[in-house]
Amino acid sequence: MDIEWLKPAVVLGSVMYAVIGVIVFWVSFVIVDKLTPYKLWEEIIEHKNLALAIVIGAKCIAIGLIVAAAIKG
Repeated sequence: MDIEWLKPAVVLGSVMYAVIGVIVFWVSFVIVDKLTPYKLWEEIIEHKNLALAIVIGAKCIAIGLIVAAAIKG
């Protein structure tokens, strides 16, 4: 049984890619929030805008897929 994935360098690399992925995802969400004419969080939480929540959720999934594909290479 090969335990190549348990080596410290591999684990550290995976953690670093995960952190970079989360940072890129968060930055992209902030950019989308700044580009819209209203505050996304306030509109979704306080005004209960379900349609906007679905659209933003779809954008988040798409950005997550792009980041994952870029990390996987």
